Amino acid sequence: MSKLSRVLITLFVCIAPIASADDPLRPYQLIESMQGPLSEAVETTRAVLETSDFEVVGEYSPYPGATVIAITHPALLEAASSREFGGYAAVLRVGMTQVDDIVQRSYATPAYWGTALQVGSLDTVSAALRELLGDSEAFGSKKGLSEKKLSSYRYMMMMPKFKDHDQLGSFPSHEAALVAIRQNLANNKDKLTAVFEVAIPNREEVLFGVGIGSGDGNDRDVMATTDTDVLRHTAHLPYALLVSGSDVYALAGKFRIALAFPDLGMGTFMKISGAPGAIRDSLGSLTAAEVPD
Repeated sequence: MSKLSRVLITLFVCIAPIASADDPLRPYQLIESMQGPLSEAVETTRAVLETSDFEVVGEYSPYPGATVIAITHPALLEAASSREFGGYAAVLRVGMTQVDDIVQRSYATPAYWGTALQVGSLDTVSAALRELLGDSEAFGSKKGLSEKKLSSYRYMMMMPKFKDHDQLGSFPSHEAALVAIRQNLANNKDKLTAVFEVAIPNREEVLFGVGIGSGDGNDRDVMATTDTDVLRHTAHLPYALLVSGSDVYALAGKFRIALAFPDLGMGTFMKISGAPGAIRDSLGSLTAAEVPD
């Protein structure tokens, strides 16, 4: 490397803006808005992901015109294994949404979700996604949220925080919990769909992604009420439950929905007032001791 090159690099580093912990974070990153059918965007995105260090662990179409690709990454799994209940952060979502003749491609912002789910800013994952897919625009909140606020996030006073997750069931062992959930996902009356299953390294934790197709918390109706901005929040789905040891948990619905829609007005929130409890009940049904007929 020439002396001039070294000088230029040093100068760039000195004048380049340095990210601050106080910089606002937003829940999603827009990759691009592209012409063409949704199926083509999904195929292209999946192909790119499959040639990288990311692992595609599931795919989900919650309603017509929307598809989510669930992904993980070695650095994401390492972060998830760093603390109890870190498994909630083991999977990110890439969303593709048909809006008229345009397909919006976006992904869940690693720094936003990693901070809120208590595993850190996930810089390595952010850099890998940015290099692979790009990030033309952060969206999902007009002002964004600071790292400090996200680290102890709740929608408003008296609403749940991360630590206030719901315990859905308890089993004699970790393996017994996994068997029951797998069986109930394979055979249930509530239109619950298995989207992904990811084991957390070096911990007795497994994260399941679950599509909800019926009840007051069903994905289609909740998103029809909440996801009305120009840029869609499809990468919010699906919800997840976490098997930690012999117990089964899920993030409180009021926390999880608010985290995905931090600018949601109380009037809109009240329109889906039955959703948080219904989501808990739907996920909780997967812990039934006996498989439904």
